[in-house]
Amino acid sequence: MNGLSIDCAITKLSIGAKNEDKTVSAIFDIGMKQSETLLPTIDYVLKSVNLEVCNLDYIALTTGPGSFTGLRLGLSAAKAISLAKNIPIYSINTLDLYAEYYMPLSSEFVIISEIDAKKERFYTEAFFNSKKIIDAGDYTVEEFAQKLSINDNSINKFLICGPDSENFKNQLKEKISSESIILNQTFEIDSPRIIFSIAENMIKNNAEPMNDYDGPLYIRASEAEIKKS
Repeated sequence: MNGLSIDCAITKLSIGAKNEDKTVSAIFDIGMKQSETLLPTIDYVLKSVNLEVCNLDYIALTTGPGSFTGLRLGLSAAKAISLAKNIPIYSINTLDLYAEYYMPLSSEFVIISEIDAKKERFYTEAFFNSKKIIDAGDYTVEEFAQKLSINDNSINKFLICGPDSENFKNQLKEKISSESIILNQTFEIDSPRIIFSIAENMIKNNAEPMNDYDGPLYIRASEAEIKKS
């Protein structure tokens, strides 16, 4: 299958193109300059695998949680291409993406996927035995530790993945048993390849693509919404 992946959920911009068995990924850790880089990068990865937009079978997009600005930027680009060429978009939860790479270890570890949501909070979820045991939410580390304890207090091995995993690990150590084993993984996954795998499994299982009116997954209200209320 031919696909385009777009991940603007955090400051690290990840774009990929797939032409059957050929895949090209472009990853930029560029802070707030995503808007200047996104469209030229989409053009670059497509040309690198000899694809035209009209040849795409699908677009796979991380829709949150994450940066409000980044999520809107990625969705706008994906929908512009989708509407112009009638290409389906498949929505992928950002936290699911980070956890997917480590899922083979979930029979031994609780896989904790996280993004720093600022204000001493994290967007976080958890998996064990390939099943989600804590839904994605906006938690303090203490709130999340309480959910872990309620879920199953016999589990004492944790693997934390995501762009701020070391920070989360250091805080979690203070909230749970000192006998627990807590590991964190450096955030260096090739997210476009994983996005393609998730999206094509969705297509294989007849998952519905995004509707025209679907938007990003916002777990927390934006600053503008908070001030307005």
